[in-house]
Amino acid sequence: MGARRPSGEGTVYRRKDGRFEAACYVTTALGKRRRLRAYGDSRAEALALLDNIRERERSGLPIADENWTVEGYLSYWLEHIVKRTHRPHTYQLYEQITRNYLVPNLGATRLSHLRVILLQQYFNDQLAQGRSVRTVQKQRTVLSAALTRAMREEILPRNVARLVQLPRWQRKEITTWTSVQVARFLDLVQGESFYPIFVLLVLYGLRRGEVLGLRWQDVDFSADVLRIRQQVLSLKGQLTVGPVKTDAGQRDLPLLPFAREVLLDKRADSRMADEGLIFQSTTGRPIEPGNLLRAFLRICRQHGLPRITLHHLRHTTATLLKNTGVPARDAQLILGHAHISTTQQLYQHADLAGQQRALSQIEQLALGGDSVRSRQRSRQSRQQLDDAGSPRKTPSLLETAFFLVAPPRLELGTQGSSTQFSHTLEDRLTSVRASAISRYRQSIIGCVAVNVAVNVDPPDKPEQYA
Repeated sequence: MGARRPSGEGTVYRRKDGRFEAACYVTTALGKRRRLRAYGDSRAEALALLDNIRERERSGLPIADENWTVEGYLSYWLEHIVKRTHRPHTYQLYEQITRNYLVPNLGATRLSHLRVILLQQYFNDQLAQGRSVRTVQKQRTVLSAALTRAMREEILPRNVARLVQLPRWQRKEITTWTSVQVARFLDLVQGESFYPIFVLLVLYGLRRGEVLGLRWQDVDFSADVLRIRQQVLSLKGQLTVGPVKTDAGQRDLPLLPFAREVLLDKRADSRMADEGLIFQSTTGRPIEPGNLLRAFLRICRQHGLPRITLHHLRHTTATLLKNTGVPARDAQLILGHAHISTTQQLYQHADLAGQQRALSQIEQLALGGDSVRSRQRSRQSRQQLDDAGSPRKTPSLLETAFFLVAPPRLELGTQGSSTQFSHTLEDRLTSVRASAISRYRQSIIGCVAVNVAVNVDPPDKPEQYA
C-alpha cells in the first residue's frame, strides 16, 4: 500500500471490480469545484492519470464542467450555437449530418477521449463502406466545427478532427450553355408559365430561391432598380421566406429593359399586383422550388438542349460575363458572392470559344498585326506557283535578279476561275540578262566599297550579332 497522499492532492483506491480509481477536486472552467475521476487497470496507471489532471490544473488549462459525450456536445452545439448564429439552411445541413452519421457512430464516445487515430480509422471505415469522399468530408467539417467551439469554451485543448487526412475531392466538371443555346432556350420558353422566372435567372444569374423570393416592392420601375433582399427556402418540407445566403447577396441591380418589359407584363396579369411575392402558385403560396426544377428539365429534354441543372444557369451567366469582358469585381457584385475567388474559381468556366478569342489576340500581337489568313493566302499562292511548273528548287542568283527586275505577268487561267501565274524564263532571259548582270555587279562593287570605307572585317562569330 502506498503512502497517504497530502490533503488536496487526490486519492487512489481499488474498486470492487478490480480496477483502480483516482479522484480529486479541481476548479472547472466556470469556477466551480468538481470531483474528477479517472480509471486504470493498475494503481500506477490510475495515479499517472491523476497526476495529469493535477498538472493540467496547475498549468492554467481549465477543466470542463461536464464530461461530455460526442452526442451530448453535438446536441448542445447545434441547439445553442449553430441555430442562433447560422442561417436556417446551414443548421438543417449540420443537423442532418450529425443525425445520420456522427451520432450513430461516435455518439457514445467521450469528447475527451477523441484521438486522431480513432477518427482516422472511423473515416477510413466510412470510405471502405462506399461513402463518397464528399460525404466523408462533410462529416469531418461538421465535427471539426463543433470541436473548434469546444476549444473556445476551453473544454478541449486541441481539435483532433483537423489532423485527420482524407482523399482529395475533385469537383465534377460543369458544362455551361453558350450564348446561342441561351437565346434558343429563352425563345422556347416564351409560352411557359415560368417564363419571367427563367428570364431573370438568365439575365442576372440569380439563385433559384432569390428569384422566387422577389416582391413587387423590390422592383423600382421609376429608378430602374431590382433589389435582392430575401429568398424562398424549403426546410423540412416546409416553404419559408428568409434572408439571402450571404450579406453580399443583398444587392441592387439595374433593371434591364427586357426584364422591365417582362415584369410589367407579369404585373398586368397578376391578381396581387404591387403586393406580396411576384411569383406565386395558384393558391397564393410561394412556388415550390422543385416544381421549377422539374419544368426546366422537361423543357431541356423536349427540345434537345444540353442537360444542365437549374443552378448551372447561374454558372452560365457568370461565364458569359467573363467572355464579354466584364471585370471580375463587377461579376462578383452582380452574382452576390462574398469573395471574388468564388466567382472566378467556381462559377466562371473556361470554354474553347473564349480561349480561341484570347489566343487569337496573342497571335495577332506575336505576328505584328499580320493576320494568319493573309499569311496562308501568300503560302497558297507560292504553292500554286510551284505546282504549275517543275518541282521547286532553290533559285539561282540570276533567277532572283530576273524576278526583281521583271516580275511575271498575271494571266487568268482558262480552267475554272482560278488565277494562275504564267512566265517563261527562256523567252525573257535574253532581254533582261544585261540588266541583271549590271545590277549584280553594282551590288558587289557597293559592298566592297562600304567595307573599304569603314575598314571593318567580317565577324568570326555571327552569333554575336544575333
